[in-house]
Amino acid sequence: MVHQRRSQSRLSQTGDTQDTDDMSRLLAPRLAYFAGVARTEHVTRAAQEMQVPQSTLSRAMVRLEQDLGVELFARHGRTVSLTPAGRTFLTSVERALAEIERAADEVRADADPATGKVAFGFLHTMGAETVPGLLHAFRADHPRIRFSLVQNYGEAMLERLRAGELDLCLTSPVPDAPDLVARRLDEQKLRLVVPVDHRLAARRRIRLAEAADETFVTLEPGYGLRRITDDLCAQAGFKPRIAFEGEEAETLRGLVAAGLGVALLPPPAFPRPGVAELTVTAPRAAREIGVAWLAGHPDTPPVAAFKKFLLSKRGTLLPT
Repeated sequence: MVHQRRSQSRLSQTGDTQDTDDMSRLLAPRLAYFAGVARTEHVTRAAQEMQVPQSTLSRAMVRLEQDLGVELFARHGRTVSLTPAGRTFLTSVERALAEIERAADEVRADADPATGKVAFGFLHTMGAETVPGLLHAFRADHPRIRFSLVQNYGEAMLERLRAGELDLCLTSPVPDAPDLVARRLDEQKLRLVVPVDHRLAARRRIRLAEAADETFVTLEPGYGLRRITDDLCAQAGFKPRIAFEGEEAETLRGLVAAGLGVALLPPPAFPRPGVAELTVTAPRAAREIGVAWLAGHPDTPPVAAFKKFLLSKRGTLLPT
């Protein structure tokens, strides 16, 4: 019996939700009809202005009043006047319709092929040189397209893709998920960065196993580069001792210069004093950079144009 009551309760709640959704879909056009009738105070004239049958307009007003349980109009033949409740309702309806129109204008502007907007995310390590160069090159042919930029670590950007907050993102590793589409664009070699006065600083090449006894500074768990660092160290036969976990690759490079440890990092945008950067010969130390977007998500013209541009950069995305 208890189980039956719970089932009925869930069914009732589901039905209530469905009724609310249906009412919301029906209510939206009635609000525009209501505002038109309220403005003209004449059903026939309002129907002519909105190019709908008078009978449709009259029925919509009756149903709106029935749904609300309040009389909005005082009828005087074909003319009408607002009741006090109607005047109160009109103020909110006009505000809501204006907000809907503003939102419609905004999304139309974002989708405009010449002046629309692209929400684009990228890794912290792409921000100093790679992304500014990409945007500069793209805007040479699309000077008025606008960008909403987000700089974050890979997993956070993928979540924003899924939430619809980003159109595209540059990330690493290249994700493999059924709800995302990802394309490899380029590869970036990683280096072992050591203090300039370190015992290994005079070397140009090194096997990562030779750094097994070193203390590392790394990015926090959840960052793609941290996962790659852990995987490479495991391949070299050791688990790194971690002295510091941060959020910025250049912060780590500065801490290496200060003698806090060594790090596996991509090349810097600009030379950093106080460190030596060694090529790792084994295991192969590199990370793939890719572009990702939400599967099945239709592209606006500006997003489609920027996606095509990024895909044209395969193999040449990163400076050599």
